[in-house]
Amino acid sequence: MASLSSLFTPHPLKPLTPKFLPTRTRISTRPKPTPISAVYNPIPATDRLISAVSYFLPFFNGIQYGRFLFTQYPSLALPFQPILPILSFYRSIPYASFVTFFALYLGIARNESLNQYTRFNALQAVMLDVLLVLPMLIQRIFSPGQSGLGLQFTVWMHNGLFVFVVGCFVYGLVACILGKTPYLPFVTEAANRQM
Repeated sequence: MASLSSLFTPHPLKPLTPKFLPTRTRISTRPKPTPISAVYNPIPATDRLISAVSYFLPFFNGIQYGRFLFTQYPSLALPFQPILPILSFYRSIPYASFVTFFALYLGIARNESLNQYTRFNALQAVMLDVLLVLPMLIQRIFSPGQSGLGLQFTVWMHNGLFVFVVGCFVYGLVACILGKTPYLPFVTEAANRQM
């Protein structure tokens, strides 16, 4: 007569299959779960502030493109009234734009000791500022005239550039304050190539 322990153990001559293995040594066919770890590395407040301030350079240099919109719609200039004293002080300093451009480029964008987030946003602001100079150079070379189709094209170009600059400024400022990396069309690709 067989004992109780032999009823629960497999026969010594039968092959062992997972169903006959004791529970302690049963082979698991399920994959082991991979541990989940979330790495949250917030951008320091100083880096976010420097990145946000960088976008003031193209904004100050691009606000000139809004002159036709401000003439046509004077109420559109009201949101920009609080920054006019800062803008007039910035423009009263000789070569302020030139000095600020190189300070931003050499002091922040090319400074290896700074965070990559700060350097990238500074470089993006510099690239945006360079893009804003090109339409002014084209306008001076081709001299569209004071009336007709040339003037109408200039008005459209200035209005479009102004909306683009203000949109990039607001988007870049808010994204940097929140610690996100802003994506600006054409500018981000150029900044990525320079990094």
